[in-house]
Amino acid sequence: MKQFAVIGLGRFGSSVARTLYSMGYDVLAVDSDEAKVQEMADEVTHAVQADATDEEVLKSLGIRNFDVAVVSIGTDVQASIMATLVLKELGVPYIVAKALNVLHGKVLEKIGADRVVYPERDMGIRVANNLVSANMLDYIELAPGYSIVEFVASREFVGKTLRQLGFRAKYGINIMAIKRGDEIQVSPGAEDKVQGNDILIAMGPDEQLEALERA
Repeated sequence: MKQFAVIGLGRFGSSVARTLYSMGYDVLAVDSDEAKVQEMADEVTHAVQADATDEEVLKSLGIRNFDVAVVSIGTDVQASIMATLVLKELGVPYIVAKALNVLHGKVLEKIGADRVVYPERDMGIRVANNLVSANMLDYIELAPGYSIVEFVASREFVGKTLRQLGFRAKYGINIMAIKRGDEIQVSPGAEDKVQGNDILIAMGPDEQLEALERA
């Protein structure tokens, strides 16, 4: 089972730590603020008050044994960069780092972060997309110009098979799954029919997904 270390217990870091722990993973939560550590104590495997920019401290926590480290330090850019650098030098296999802006993100990438995330920006994008599309329930940007969307099947789709609807041929997108009530059908076949109130999960270029939303 993978082990995760979450450095920084602000809103984003706490949410990541809680979610991973609820999924059954071992989670070490680290923050310099004792109050935040106490708040998380019962919601993760271990919660520790420590300075994540101190190499010796991280060594003593056995950070090298963790598969993934998430650096979610809030507004202290220098601490975020230093923690990422130390984790890289200690040999943590995969480092995810939260960035406040593009410049911060570029620095994190340069010093070895395997993935840089922009929670505030990405949430803004998701909220905006949800506001302008009545059918769209969720939106995840995979890469610039390429996303996954979750939307309610329109009436025109109901009763037709995926083959008849021709999502790939018409729109250049793939239907990854169909949600029907409490059930989810992953990788539906060409002969599967869309029913009323189905939620479709589609992946593809943004322009094509937007065209599909208007269909």
